This record gives sequence, structure tokens and C-alpha cells, in this order.
Amino acid sequence: MKPGQDITQVAIVGARGQMGALFSRAFHKAGLLVTTLDRPYDPDGTGEALRAALAGAELVILSVPVTAMRAVAETVAPHMKPGCILADVCSVKVHPVSQMLGAYAGPVVGTHPLFGPVIPEGFEPRVAVTPGRETPGADRSEGSAAEAVARLLARAGFSPFASTAEEHDRAMATVQGLNFITTVAYLAAARQTPGIEKFLTPSFGRRLEAARKMLTQDRELFQVISEDNPFMQETVRQFAAYLDIAAGGDLDLLSARASWWWRDKA
Repeated sequence: MKPGQDITQVAIVGARGQMGALFSRAFHKAGLLVTTLDRPYDPDGTGEALRAALAGAELVILSVPVTAMRAVAETVAPHMKPGCILADVCSVKVHPVSQMLGAYAGPVVGTHPLFGPVIPEGFEPRVAVTPGRETPGADRSEGSAAEAVARLLARAGFSPFASTAEEHDRAMATVQGLNFITTVAYLAAARQTPGIEKFLTPSFGRRLEAARKMLTQDRELFQVISEDNPFMQETVRQFAAYLDIAAGGDLDLLSARASWWWRDKA
């Protein structure tokens, strides 16, 4: 597609997954032509099936697990028309964007929907949009591939915002990764207290309930995205430094720093 042009035709790879299905419905509702693929396949070895599925697509979205990103990008990329944008919806960005750049010579954009397949009522459906590569030789003044993807997301009812892959992964190392790691560490430590089940308080019960889905349904997902985030170990080390402050008894300092979430936003 030409720089500055609005996207009108999208192909979604992994469309039977929950997130792929969500975007397929949203794009259909917004009036786009949407082609859906469950898995990229090439039954006769000629590539005709893939080329037919991707024909005319101005944007190909890979709604696949981060562990499959490289293989799927390498399978799909040779059958995309020149100028078509390749994008993903993974919860990490540095590695998936790098893998798409390695597989495809055209424009690349990373996205991360900050919500699951069921968007809670009242929750703003924000989507981080990170640039990867522009169309070779394109005039940047006419608009970028990331801007085209952001406009499409806005037309479909989402709230896109610009980020870099590094900024995104640093934030998600805390929002997703550290949340998962501290939750499993806390509950594993709590298990060591004999008879703890008799002493459950409402606040502890709320914490258990909040952790239920993370550990019983999404544990593998959180483990994978935490392991694939290049800033995860640094973030854990920073958190450990705060635990050292707590061990030293300076809870007033920690409480004051923690209260910025409410004090600075009042």
C-alpha cells in the first residue's frame, strides 16, 4: 500500500484463536475486507494456497504465540504483495518485531492489545503500536506504516498509542512479568505457613481470586512472555532492591513511593 493510504483489506493468521477472532469481528464491523487463516499452510509446495489467501491484503496480522512467531513470519512473508504491512499482536515486542524484520523485507509494525479476548465493561481498549520498518524508499512525510495501523485500529473502536518496542517491553516487564513472578512467589511462600487456610481475610481472598485465572488458565502464557522479555531480569533485580528496603524496616519510604499511583493522579 502507498504511504498515507488507509488500510481496507486485512488478512489475519491465527483467526480461530481468541484474539484473532476478536480482531476479525472488529474489522468486519468497521467495514474492512477480512481474510482469515487458521494456520499458514502450503499443501502442494507451490505457495499458491497462501498467495490466494493473502492476495490483496494491505496488512497481515500474525495472531500467533510468541514461540511460533519466527516460523509463521518466515512462512507467510514470501507470499505477501509488495508494500503490504506485516504486524503481530504479541505481549512482548523486541523479539517478535526483530523476527518479523528478519523474515520480511517490507514494512513491519508491532502491536500489543492491552486486553484479552473479553474486554471488561468500561475498560479502554488500548493498543500499543511500535514501528519496525517503513516501506523501502517511501516518503515519510506521507505517513508511516505504524500510523496507518493506528488509524485502522481507531476505526475499529480501539485506542492506539505510539510506543517503541523497548519502551513497551520495559513497561510490560513490570505490568505483566513482575505481576506474575511476585504473585507466584508470594503464594508459594504462603503455602509454607501451616494452617494458613484457617486465617484467610477478605483482602487475602481477593488476592487469591485475582490470581486464580493467571495460575490455572494463563500460567504458560505468562511464563513464556516473561521469559521472552529482554528486560525481565533487570526488573526483578530492581524489585529485589525494594524487598531489601522492606527487610531493613523502612516501610514508610516504600509506602510513600507506592502512593504515587493515587496521590500524583488526584
